Amino acid sequence: MVGSMPSPTLFFETINAFQKTEALRSAIELDLFTLCSQGNQTAASLAAATKTSARGVRILADVLTIYGFLTKQGNVYELTPDSRVFLVRSSPAFLGGVVEFLLTPQIRECFHYLTAAVRRGGTAVSDEGTVSYDNPVWVAFARAMGPMMQLPAQLLTGLIGGDSEQPLRILDVAAGHGLFGIAFAQKYPQSRVTALDWANVLAVATDNAQQAGVADRYNLLPGSAFEVNWCGPYDIVLLTNFLHHFDLPTCQQIAATAFGCLAPGGRCVTLEFIPEADRIHPPATATFALTMLATTARGDAYTFAEYDQVFQQAGFARNEFHPLPPTMQQIVVSYKA
Repeated sequence: MVGSMPSPTLFFETINAFQKTEALRSAIELDLFTLCSQGNQTAASLAAATKTSARGVRILADVLTIYGFLTKQGNVYELTPDSRVFLVRSSPAFLGGVVEFLLTPQIRECFHYLTAAVRRGGTAVSDEGTVSYDNPVWVAFARAMGPMMQLPAQLLTGLIGGDSEQPLRILDVAAGHGLFGIAFAQKYPQSRVTALDWANVLAVATDNAQQAGVADRYNLLPGSAFEVNWCGPYDIVLLTNFLHHFDLPTCQQIAATAFGCLAPGGRCVTLEFIPEADRIHPPATATFALTMLATTARGDAYTFAEYDQVFQQAGFARNEFHPLPPTMQQIVVSYKA
């Protein structure tokens, strides 16, 4: 702002951001939010419930209040609406398990060598980063990220519409936890889903399909998306959180494979972090490009214009862009004539 005094605040907030991460992780490990929701709302009662020192938990709870995870009136702490939904263990949307993936040593190591990644133009810890052959990090992803994907999975099915009894044939590429295909199987009881991913990852998806009661309509296609035959024909191909790992020529190769296995009139549904043309808005979406720089050899957060060209070159007749609030992600629906 013109006329404002320079301030080092942003520097110190950013250089110390790891402290915010560790404070939240500590609170999740202590189950502080769940215990607070059960009536333990003072430092003394939280200390007794978490078996920690009153001084330690008071400082942690005060900091979490400053960060916006709690509120405080006098000596009483209360959960914010977001914390009640996402950080209480009994909530269906509990995100505490996400820590097991986002803070794995492999992911953190990638960011430790970020300067080298900037120089190189891609991850500095290996040739391929997290997309290396049969990387075990995706088992951790499948186990941890399911709750976070519940909402976008439900929102995504809403873009398809039509008769709920239509017998859709669905391919879920890089299915991971399987939540996206499972959401379709639940909404369309005559549909059949084929999940493509590494065999050890599909074991997690299979468990989720069984828990959701759709295992009898849930088929497995184990292997690499670049090596196995996708078969078909399908009415819908799901590309959820997959294309951002690769460069645009590889994305076009994947889009062409999707086009080839779709029936006439079929649709490819892509869930991604899609920034605006300036690549800085919306901030939570656009910053995902840094994750791809640190963890993959050639991945990025691509704009809709780039995806539009990728899918047009693959043969699709048209592509639609759909925001997906309140999530940080967006959808591209590509139509085969």
